[in-house]
Amino acid sequence: MKNQPERHEVFVGPSIDLASLGVPGLAYIKRVEEENGVAWAIHGAEGTRIGLAPSRELAFAAVIQHELEPVSVH
Repeated sequence: MKNQPERHEVFVGPSIDLASLGVPGLAYIKRVEEENGVAWAIHGAEGTRIGLAPSRELAFAAVIQHELEPVSVH
């Protein structure tokens, strides 16, 4: 049997703190259900919700505009 490369997986749950993982310049974007339908929540690296956008594209644009690196989570 061939040696398989070691895999590292990180669970990204509702209270993930990306800043503690050494990536404070990231913001993660997650699809959410709101009263008026689907929206895209923007969370800072420490997990705090910092914004809400009506589309994934606008969420990514907002994050980039604020000089952060967007990361999509599911």
